[in-house]
Amino acid sequence: MNGDFTTMNEETIIARRRKSDGKLVRVLPDGREELFPEPPPLPQRRDDEILAAALSDPDNPLLTPERLLLMKRVPQVKVMRRALGLTQEEFGARYHIPLGTLRDWEQGKSVPDRPTQAYLKVIAHDPEAVRRALQARLEPSAGFVERGS
Repeated sequence: MNGDFTTMNEETIIARRRKSDGKLVRVLPDGREELFPEPPPLPQRRDDEILAAALSDPDNPLLTPERLLLMKRVPQVKVMRRALGLTQEEFGARYHIPLGTLRDWEQGKSVPDRPTQAYLKVIAHDPEAVRRALQARLEPSAGFVERGS
């Protein structure tokens, strides 16, 4: 079932389901389905009304060229990973990033700290060089000599 939602109160359980035609139905406790009424259309706003509403929102000021200059670019991990054609598991293993951490970044649950942001910029700049450097460090034949032998 596509788009199922369930709500529960003391007496009944009501499930909502989106049908294949896009219509939303209420599933009653006896199994019958009832169409939800179509919501009314959103009111049409003129451009000046939209701008006035946007300007009056203190929590979301407009993005001006001056504010844009103050923003810092941070590579988007999901975009980088997809551009490389890697799954989360492959990207995490290749670049030594824990899978849970990677998922949190991609889902917006957390953001990389400053050193990690720098690491991600290096990956974005030359992913193959980073892969080779990490791979060479793990291989014993990479020119490292063990002490005490």
